[in-house]
Amino acid sequence: MRTPPPLLEDAAVDAHLAQALPAWRRDGRSIVRTFRTGGWKATMLAAGAVAHLAEVAWHHPTLTLAYDRLDIRLDTHESGGITGRDLALAAAIERTVAWQPEAPLEGTPQAPRFAYIRQE
Repeated sequence: MRTPPPLLEDAAVDAHLAQALPAWRRDGRSIVRTFRTGGWKATMLAAGAVAHLAEVAWHHPTLTLAYDRLDIRLDTHESGGITGRDLALAAAIERTVAWQPEAPLEGTPQAPRFAYIRQE
C-alpha cells in the first residue's frame, strides 16, 4: 500500500492558485474550477478531456456536468484534502481544456452557434 501524499497548508494552496491557477479556487478541502461551455457537445468534449488526463495521471476528480457547464472538484481522498497531486492535475486540465490556438490555427468561430469553451 502506498503512503498517501502530504496535505498542503491552506495558505500554500491559496498562494499557488493565485499565482499559477487563477481560475481555480479552494473550497474547503478541495480545489474547484467551472468551465462555461456552448452546450452539451462542448461539455461532453471537455469532460472527456478531463477524464483522459485523470486516467493517465491515476488521480480522479469529481465532475458535474450540465448543459453549458463543467464543474471540476479535485482533492486527494486518501489524504483527506489538497495535495500536490491536485495542483498538478489542475495545471494539466488548465493547459488542455482552457488552451486557445494561435496562428496559423484559426480557433473556434466567434458566432454563438459555434460556442465551445467560453473564456471568462
